[in-house]
Amino acid sequence: MLGHSDKRNYYRMMVNAQVQLMINDPESGRIINAICRDLSATGMSLEIDEPLEMGIMLYIKMESSNPSFPPLSAHAKVMRCAQEQEDCYQLGVQIIELN
Repeated sequence: MLGHSDKRNYYRMMVNAQVQLMINDPESGRIINAICRDLSATGMSLEIDEPLEMGIMLYIKMESSNPSFPPLSAHAKVMRCAQEQEDCYQLGVQIIELN
């Protein structure tokens, strides 16, 4: 039987796909471009150019040039944001609902 961390690693897939994030604030209409580096059954690891606050709700749209990887759209919540380099932040999001 797999433990919690084993399940997370088992479903984890390394990807390199462009992603568009829209903050769930109808007035902002702001779109942030990101790169998805890691995808699991419950979340994603993204690289972005600016920090986002924990707890913010996002709408995510991802398309891949790989035909075996279908387009993905989801609502997600920011769970982690850490600065990796001067202009690069590592964003961890939890997928709330797939669309």
